[in-house]
Amino acid sequence: MIEHIRLLFAQSVDLKVQQLKNDELSIEIAYISSLCDEQMISNYVIVPFMKEEVPYDKQLRTISDYLVVDDSATWTDLLLKGNILIEAQGIVYSLYTAKIISNESTQTQVESAIQGPQLALNEDLKKSLNLIRSMYHSPELCVEKHTVGSLSKTEIIVLFDQRRVDPTVLNQLRQRLTKAQTEMLQAAGELETILTGKQWHLFPTVLITERPDRITTAISNGKIAILIKGNMFALVLPVTFFDFMHAVEDNYEAFWMTRTLILLRYVAVVLTITLPALYVSIISYNPELFRVQLALSIAGSRSAVPYPSFIEVMVMLFMIEALIEASIRLPRYIGSTATTVGGLILGQAAQQAGLVSSIMIIVTSVVAISNFVVPVNSLSFAIRFLKYPLIVMAIFFGITGVTVGAFMYVVYLCNLRSFGKPYFRMFAGRKPQSGDIGQVKVE
Repeated sequence: MIEHIRLLFAQSVDLKVQQLKNDELSIEIAYISSLCDEQMISNYVIVPFMKEEVPYDKQLRTISDYLVVDDSATWTDLLLKGNILIEAQGIVYSLYTAKIISNESTQTQVESAIQGPQLALNEDLKKSLNLIRSMYHSPELCVEKHTVGSLSKTEIIVLFDQRRVDPTVLNQLRQRLTKAQTEMLQAAGELETILTGKQWHLFPTVLITERPDRITTAISNGKIAILIKGNMFALVLPVTFFDFMHAVEDNYEAFWMTRTLILLRYVAVVLTITLPALYVSIISYNPELFRVQLALSIAGSRSAVPYPSFIEVMVMLFMIEALIEASIRLPRYIGSTATTVGGLILGQAAQQAGLVSSIMIIVTSVVAISNFVVPVNSLSFAIRFLKYPLIVMAIFFGITGVTVGAFMYVVYLCNLRSFGKPYFRMFAGRKPQSGDIGQVKVE
């Protein structure tokens, strides 16, 4: 066995092979030290073999963790997954001894909540599965294991409630996982692109979350969750647009309070998408829509601005987008301070220099704040882009162009599907239909 494995990993200095011998038995072991826990190998293989308190060949036969490997073609995969191979009396056994390196902190980083669980998923699949199992005490919870990536061999786990899941969606997901063709899989966003198969969607059709309570709620509603090894984010599918506007705290707060907050989010989304375009169209084409006093006030604030309103809008939006990108890339401890100071100084300096009007600074601030009211980050990113086509429509067609553009967005949403399910279907207290998500097998 040793010679064969040496040929397979001839250039790997972290391959460890060893021959051990006691009074009764001689064995050969092979493992990759960078992938395996050597303390575990010492405790479970080397020390029991050398002490001979129990015949080692008996341990190999009776302990279920030792698996017989009949096919030598699987040796490479077993070694690369952190197994140690043991040959004794002509039989090769494998023992899982992988060293799992994961983040120790399980606190939520992206989807924070004032009430409710503060735990997040872990990069270790077993710990993430433990969290979900401890919150979803049902024997109907099914766990399927798949591997994606011809080089990365990334393990993923598919979770669903077999009584509530839609079988057509589940079969569709299995087929897409089987046909997935990629060399490397390292992030949840990559898997979303592979599963949806379309890179040109304006809206995310798979929800990415780090919260186990959101995942268990989704599973109870007939949806499917996918965990990825080495990633603390999971995918939830199929989803509707309204799932992205729903925060986990909406389940924990009082009814009217949460409904008010949800309404606030929808108003914020409409503002962040349409406000820059409305500013351009009203200033350039339809100032009569304002009261006379307000129109004169805006005209006075723009008297020092030497170019059209759409250039003013583009300058400010570029500055805001640059600040957002900088806040993401900068180190955590200086990011918030640097962007706050940068925003204040840039905004004040631009207004004093006559590059933008004071009204434009208010519009830009409202757009930036409203964009981050959306509770799910992936939809927030998508909405950042949607205002630009409307601005282009406003430049050429004014209010009419903005209205037509907004209507086209609604039509696009109505036409969108998430794993065959309507993306923009409103439930709103209506009885579930046979085609609704998670309603196929609910008793």
